Amino acid sequence: MTELELLGPRAYGDVLGSAVLKATAEDFQVDEVLDIPLTGEGEHLWLWVEKRGLNTEEAARRIAKAAGVPLRTVSYAGLKDRQALTRQWFSVQLPGKADPDLSAAQNDSLIILKTARHKRKLQRGAHAANGFTLRLTQLNADKDGLQQRLEQIARQGIPNYFGAQRFGHLGGNLGEARAYAARQALPEQRNVRSRLLSTARSYLFNQVLAARVADGSWNRAQVGDLLAFTDSRSFFPATEAECSDPRLAILDLHPTGPQWGEGPSPASGATFALEQAVAEREAELCQWLVKAAMEHERRILRLPIGRLSWHYPESDILQLEFVLPAGCFATALVRELVDLVPAGQTDSSCVF
Repeated sequence: MTELELLGPRAYGDVLGSAVLKATAEDFQVDEVLDIPLTGEGEHLWLWVEKRGLNTEEAARRIAKAAGVPLRTVSYAGLKDRQALTRQWFSVQLPGKADPDLSAAQNDSLIILKTARHKRKLQRGAHAANGFTLRLTQLNADKDGLQQRLEQIARQGIPNYFGAQRFGHLGGNLGEARAYAARQALPEQRNVRSRLLSTARSYLFNQVLAARVADGSWNRAQVGDLLAFTDSRSFFPATEAECSDPRLAILDLHPTGPQWGEGPSPASGATFALEQAVAEREAELCQWLVKAAMEHERRILRLPIGRLSWHYPESDILQLEFVLPAGCFATALVRELVDLVPAGQTDSSCVF
């Protein structure tokens, strides 16, 4: 499947050129923002880890082996890319044990920057945000146009699409999910089940968001919407009064789309009709998610870009720095600017 089929239309028109992302790990840097004060004591050892060329699950396995503990006792807040330079937290449960020697886990691809004890383990989704530093290299683009678009994005945000990486190479994860949904069966392996259910929900959300981008309603509230604050999972219905809430204009409050699960959409009016149309078109996937006992949740349609700044370290390199809420995709910003091409290629039609 193409990126357009997996995500949807761009909000700000055609791309302004082409560039390369991730020519090196340093071109895609992620720093987990964890807003939890560590107590300095307890049975959980927390590790601030820098890794490159290594995904989160591989890092967890290496830490578990070095610590001499089962993999299930190693926890992390979120998954980070393999092809990137990332810094994130892990925790290791060590009841009644001293800090282990973790030197065997470390090499050029994994460095433990600091450690601290805490009374609780690190929970999935516990991080508040992620800070990004992206370098778009071999840039071939309209710089005046980039300046105007980045200023517009800083003011108005972007569609909060799940990135194409959520769906696997050429949408392979979605194909697997559809195969299970056709049989109304679930994978036996827990990690595969989680991956494919997440893929299905992400695709359905993107379909709703794509329709809202197409009709121009993705970044404004309409009666019948369910609204949520940027950093909150709770939501409430939009009446005429809520549609004029000044917090919408400052990108603090947003319309939401469905994370499919049990029960009908709590939206109403035109919003309900649109979401129901997607559900009917993708009935097998929706029924499969209900059978898996997934809960109906909501995700903001509009993504504010925190502390966005940019500059050109060299004439053909654009460096972007920004902060996103946990679970949001930096590539959703990049796709509003340029097409990504393989290193050494300048044809902006070659998207990956």
